[in-house]
Amino acid sequence: MAYRGSLLRVLALSSVGSGLVFSDYATDSRTSVSVSIPAPLLDSLSWSWRTLLEQSTNPTLGLSNESFQHRIVPLFFSVSNNDPSSDVKKESSVGVVDNSNYLPSVSERDGASPKHSCNCLGRDTIANAAAKVGPAVVNISVPKGIAGVVVGVSMGSGTIIDADGTILTCAHVVADSRGLRSWVEGKVNVALQDGRTYEGTVVNADLQSDIAIVKITSKTPLPTANLGSSGKLRPGDWVVALGCPLTLQNTITAGIISCVDRKSTDLGLGGSRREYLQTDCAINEGNSGGPLVNMDGELVGVNIMKVQGAQGLGFSVPVDVVSQIIDHFKTQGRVVRPWLGLKMIELNEMVVAQLKEKNAAFPSVTKGVLVAMVTPGSPADRAGFRHSDVVIEFDGKCVSSIKEITDIMWDRVGQPLKAVVIRGTDESVTLTVIPEEAKPNM
Repeated sequence: MAYRGSLLRVLALSSVGSGLVFSDYATDSRTSVSVSIPAPLLDSLSWSWRTLLEQSTNPTLGLSNESFQHRIVPLFFSVSNNDPSSDVKKESSVGVVDNSNYLPSVSERDGASPKHSCNCLGRDTIANAAAKVGPAVVNISVPKGIAGVVVGVSMGSGTIIDADGTILTCAHVVADSRGLRSWVEGKVNVALQDGRTYEGTVVNADLQSDIAIVKITSKTPLPTANLGSSGKLRPGDWVVALGCPLTLQNTITAGIISCVDRKSTDLGLGGSRREYLQTDCAINEGNSGGPLVNMDGELVGVNIMKVQGAQGLGFSVPVDVVSQIIDHFKTQGRVVRPWLGLKMIELNEMVVAQLKEKNAAFPSVTKGVLVAMVTPGSPADRAGFRHSDVVIEFDGKCVSSIKEITDIMWDRVGQPLKAVVIRGTDESVTLTVIPEEAKPNM
């Protein structure tokens, strides 16, 4: 009878929680059941029920009759709080129930929703992140024409990043990249989510990175978005894309970071080497210039393009790169890019082992950057770089990636930089190279 009474308690609990699953035939399979029970109800379980739970090492209760057998197997209780956005559950097993160390917080005792320290994705996480940056997302439209005749309108998005009216957007949205000039040179139309409209001025644009700055003037306060850090992102992190695709303002899509360092060469893009954030957020025409946002509501990228004919292949300029571009705009009025004249390949232990199989004289290194080609007459050529050199140190810092080298010489045009390379005979050579400014078509 004790077991039968206990079973009735289980049935009663399941009606309050998320339900009870049982099999109506004999089977050797094991079925897991999860029941969500409010904390006060779990705390009110009788002493005899707790004793049964604590003493039961195999929580399989058999009730037989002539026709069939019921089996209730591993049942897990999940004590939930009143906070629907929380993913934190205090779980206890039928086999092992231990609530002795649980003390309600002050907020729980007062009836308020408890706070959690985890970084879990809750019901409101995406909505809260979008709400933080949403008011600062704007729609940008630029009438385009030739010889005074309007032939189209360039539509895009942008983000207000400063209360002075500074808007971050894409260069291809606002700049003359295809021979079409804006109806009023350097002027664009800006619409906020709250209905306000302004005439904006294109302050600066860099076609190679596809980043531009637009400025508006407002007598009333403007909403702004905070810049985060793209360097902290990992593949699989949740992100939100906001913008005005196909002129549909206030559009929000969610997805994950698919790749944190997608190379421009992987996408068949020319010019200097660039890296993008790849995301599966839905990005369409009109999303260009809009923000890619992390779950803290911080801007981590600027959406610039998608792969036509494919789903879930969108790309954004990392905000860490955007910040450097903005600094160049402020200090030099344009983006200055250094050029060495090298084509390089990143090495790791597996690649080195494969190269040594083909050529036993290949340098005995575990990492570094391999020089695949030296452009004749380039700064690297004049400095003495050779094909198959392995760069292991640049400007006094150990390097193992191309990005590390480009970051070191980001704005140091005309400044001598020392590089340590290893050659086929494991000879270490120190070279001095002076980067030149890259031409726009490089």
